[in-house]
Amino acid sequence: MSRYEYLKLADAVAAEIAGGTLKPGDRLPPQRSFAYERNIAVSTASRVYTELLRRGLVVGEVGRGTFVSGEARRGVAAPSEPRGVRIDLEFNYPLLPVQAAMIARSLQGLQRPDALELALRPAASNGTAAARTVSAAYLARKGWSVDPEQIVFTANGRQSMAAALAALVPSGGRCGVEPLTYPFIKGIAARLGVTLVPLAMDEDGVRPDAVQKAHREARLSALYLQPILHNPLGITMPPARRAELLRVVEKLDLTIIEDAVYGFLEDEAPLAAQAPDRCVLIESLSKKVAPGLALGFIVCPPRLRESIMAAIRSGGWTTSGYALAAGQRLMDDGTAAELSRLKRIDAAERQQMAAERLAGFEIKANPKSYHLWLTLPPYWRSQTFVAAAARRDIALTPSTTFATSPGHAPNAVRLALAAPRLEQLDSGLRTLAGLLNAKEEDFDSTE
Repeated sequence: MSRYEYLKLADAVAAEIAGGTLKPGDRLPPQRSFAYERNIAVSTASRVYTELLRRGLVVGEVGRGTFVSGEARRGVAAPSEPRGVRIDLEFNYPLLPVQAAMIARSLQGLQRPDALELALRPAASNGTAAARTVSAAYLARKGWSVDPEQIVFTANGRQSMAAALAALVPSGGRCGVEPLTYPFIKGIAARLGVTLVPLAMDEDGVRPDAVQKAHREARLSALYLQPILHNPLGITMPPARRAELLRVVEKLDLTIIEDAVYGFLEDEAPLAAQAPDRCVLIESLSKKVAPGLALGFIVCPPRLRESIMAAIRSGGWTTSGYALAAGQRLMDDGTAAELSRLKRIDAAERQQMAAERLAGFEIKANPKSYHLWLTLPPYWRSQTFVAAAARRDIALTPSTTFATSPGHAPNAVRLALAAPRLEQLDSGLRTLAGLLNAKEEDFDSTE
């Protein structure tokens, strides 16, 4: 068999998926059986399956096998745009009933022509001295203060991640990440030509020995981590693990891109408080205030400030003058802080409801978080459970969306608790509990 024959076989399977012969959720035969059926070597069958994984047409569920992906027609493993489903447990943007009125009061002053004239001017990546000062006071927390000159701005948190990654990791370079991570970092890395290297985790977060091993095998340029309220697992890294990790990072001369977007729900100071020269901290107003009023922050060591500002400019990631002015007002008058306080109360209430409605099932959750990780019973698979929920107008996110390595996703789903009204959330959780108590084969795929 020629060295490219496996590609022809992968194309043939892809055609069966595209034509509907193989449907999302269908299980492919074990590689040895596939090899026997196609009269090929097992090593060739392995290359076929690897190619299908690379294309996003199939997913591997640990200990269960290889299945046609529910994302196969889209060819991507990332959340879609919000779809207007009845109960959205996929997108995690907390919206409180009172927040529109609070924001409106805060922004009344921007209606004045003189204020609006300033706000409509182009903004620079370093904003203004006043914006930096207000932001530094707002971002500070117990055990951590921010030098205003460390702050630069982008249009949102994702752009802050992209700018930090572009500044720290060259095209073709490697960045260590948690094996389950924020999905959009995968797309950002792919567009920048950066390889993400999964680092083993335990109940305390990324293991320092995994960082050493990955760096020894092929040099890492940086790490992207979520040490506070990890998405999707909800882990907050304890003090002993933080200290051990930072010792390794210092020894290896690495920099951490610290995603602290969910940090406002916890009392913990960021890693940047302990190692300010080793951490580039990412923050945003999207979840604290509202997704439609986004402003991204990067708190960076002085040695990296110019390179990060250059990355923001070249990437077109500079915030607008209006967003900067609006964010400054919301932070300065206490509105943003009050919204964060109310959302901490809201998140705790939703987690309590989820714990009660899903009692008896295997969940990982922080009681302060807006999301939880649900490990499915062995009679359900991630993709088919998501499909069954969708037929009941409930949107969930399968584990494959968060997996750094294709084919290495646990049999689980993430539930984002922030978006639905409380009565909708209650209804959705009860429906999911009913599904979990049933078996996959009890539900016809055409129902």
